[in-house]
Amino acid sequence: MTHWPADPGDPPRRVLAVIPARGGSKGVPAKNLAPVGGVPLVARAVRACLAAPAVTDVVVSTDDAAVAAEARAAGAEVVTRPAAIAGDTATSEAAVLHALDAFEERARAAVDVVLLVQCTSPFLLADDIGRVAGAVVRDGADTAVTVAPFHGFVWRDGTPGEPGGFGVNHDKAVRPRRQDRPQDLLETGAAYAMDVPGFRAHGHRFFGRTELVRTDPARVLEIDDPHDLARARALAPLLDTVPAGALPTRDDVDAVVLDFDGTQTDDRVLIDTDGREFVSVHRGDGLGIAALRRAGVPVLILSTEQNPVVAARARKLRLPVLHGIDRKDLALKQWCEEQGIAPERVLYAGNDVNDLPCLALVGWPVAVADAHDAVRGAARAVTTVPGGYGAIREIAGWLLGPSLDTLPTPASS
Repeated sequence: MTHWPADPGDPPRRVLAVIPARGGSKGVPAKNLAPVGGVPLVARAVRACLAAPAVTDVVVSTDDAAVAAEARAAGAEVVTRPAAIAGDTATSEAAVLHALDAFEERARAAVDVVLLVQCTSPFLLADDIGRVAGAVVRDGADTAVTVAPFHGFVWRDGTPGEPGGFGVNHDKAVRPRRQDRPQDLLETGAAYAMDVPGFRAHGHRFFGRTELVRTDPARVLEIDDPHDLARARALAPLLDTVPAGALPTRDDVDAVVLDFDGTQTDDRVLIDTDGREFVSVHRGDGLGIAALRRAGVPVLILSTEQNPVVAARARKLRLPVLHGIDRKDLALKQWCEEQGIAPERVLYAGNDVNDLPCLALVGWPVAVADAHDAVRGAARAVTTVPGGYGAIREIAGWLLGPSLDTLPTPASS
């Protein structure tokens, strides 16, 4: 799979996002598990990283079993952080370097660019992460950091020898208009990118040429104390893309990607004496898929199963299929790139934990009614019927209206 080579002739780059998430916190107990918008902070960070096309791998570095479980459920790999670098005085760079070494040893592959992404910035967007990574991968910077425009006058308390406040970024005797002042940029603390050889050599997140990646100042919020957490929870309904309980419409979705077993079937398999497998599908799903096709919505079946029944069903529905896929999220990213479709404009429907990385990648993660609890928790919408009982027909109705806007084609069911 190709990921943003700096030049079309260059080899693909491996981009690892590391999310430090200790279990302890003095300001907010169990901070990285605190929900904002109904989603734990660590899961929000994982989802944003997985949805950034430039990112090839996501690792959460933690010393806490509960954080590790939440990270895995959201689709990330986990690196257990040693106690020596898990205390209050440990640096983020130490955690990133340890996670980088552990990942490379496990994957037996070198990482080209490493990202530091903070859970404590709950409104960080996948696009921000992608642009930070792209500044190094594509634009040749050594490091990059998210910043936001800042227009404030910064003051600092004086010393005993010189009491009183003094201006840091201004002369207190001069009050220039905002348009007459140089543009100050505030480091958001949300995301950083580093060229790996340079990071190893310097041991710090800033070296060489540092690219400043501007982000929306309205989304800048770092959670350090309970007041910050309360503010984030109050802002979530305004800043999160879609309110809880909302259903997607045709205007929200450019493509539909469907898991097979447990999503288009009831997850049961019948086996005859010769070892042949049979599954049960729903005619209504076929009608819904046919209507999506006629409406010009690209539909893909994506499955880990190698059973020929998956390909046979795809032929019946006249759909493209990718099956026997171990890393469905990587296959989905590549398909989106080939189709020229932004992942945030994709609806993915699944039912079990192997769907979590794909659910985190897309803009419209959907769970069928009988999906695993972790999948239902990761979804933005849940069908009212189980997989294999018309769940795909229901999804088609969300996008096209209950009547599917067209007469059904019985031969396609």
